[in-house]
Amino acid sequence: MLVLPPGPVFQGWLPPGPDAVAAALLWVWFANLFNFMDGIDGIAASEAAAVGLGLLLIGGAAEAGPAAAILGAALGFLIWNWAPARIFMGDVGSVPLGYALAFLLNELALRGDWAAALILPLYFLADATLTLLWRLARGERVWQAHRQHFYQRAVQRGLGHDAVVLCVIATDLVLIGCAWAVVSGWSVAGLAVAALTVALLLVALGTAKRGA
Repeated sequence: MLVLPPGPVFQGWLPPGPDAVAAALLWVWFANLFNFMDGIDGIAASEAAAVGLGLLLIGGAAEAGPAAAILGAALGFLIWNWAPARIFMGDVGSVPLGYALAFLLNELALRGDWAAALILPLYFLADATLTLLWRLARGERVWQAHRQHFYQRAVQRGLGHDAVVLCVIATDLVLIGCAWAVVSGWSVAGLAVAALTVALLLVALGTAKRGA
């Protein structure tokens, strides 16, 4: 059950009704895309830890406790989920985790820090959304399982799960810095560096070869 924040998530860019509808759709999409992106060892737990850390560092008091809990749980899980994984998150873990993170990111956007809320999960958002749009453009049945995400293509070209996830972690650390920059007043620079960093990662994953 969705419990939308009591205010405009999009900071007045949309009327109240469309704002609530858009926020709900994004919330549902994020919970699902988090599940879609849980396709190799360690990637979803690493992303959850990174977003949790970012929320803990730049969020307010309302986000601090839940963010710290997610960060600790994700790091503890990652010990057993790192490649080769001994335990797995699955739908039962990834969907609720995406739901909880979406709630905290909505809270951050509600405070006015919409750019930071966009930047922290930007790699997952970009990979999942671009892959979905690409499949739609090709007329594929987007509700069916596939292995066309950028990170999956990198694994198919020979990169190990750990190598891919380390690239994602490095990108997430840059994104945390970019989110800190935008809440500190450097909005344009933070958004630009975040977009460039994620674009470079997607290109690297999409063209990766073993030994490259």
